[in-house]
Amino acid sequence: MTEFEVQGMSCQHCVAAVTRSIQEIDPQAQVRVDLQRGRVAVESAQSNDAVKAAIDEAGYTVIGIATA
Repeated sequence: MTEFEVQGMSCQHCVAAVTRSIQEIDPQAQVRVDLQRGRVAVESAQSNDAVKAAIDEAGYTVIGIATA
């Protein structure tokens, strides 16, 4: 499980956009978005760089990554 610190998320539309973007590169990815903390927890077969790129493509900025 990797946790991405993401700027710019503020509503359920943001949750849907980030989740959809990650699941486009890995349909089996598990995605949990915490709007209050600005965090996206992801379990994916894709690399952290690929997930970061997907989040960026959705229009949000990854400012930190932590693996658990």
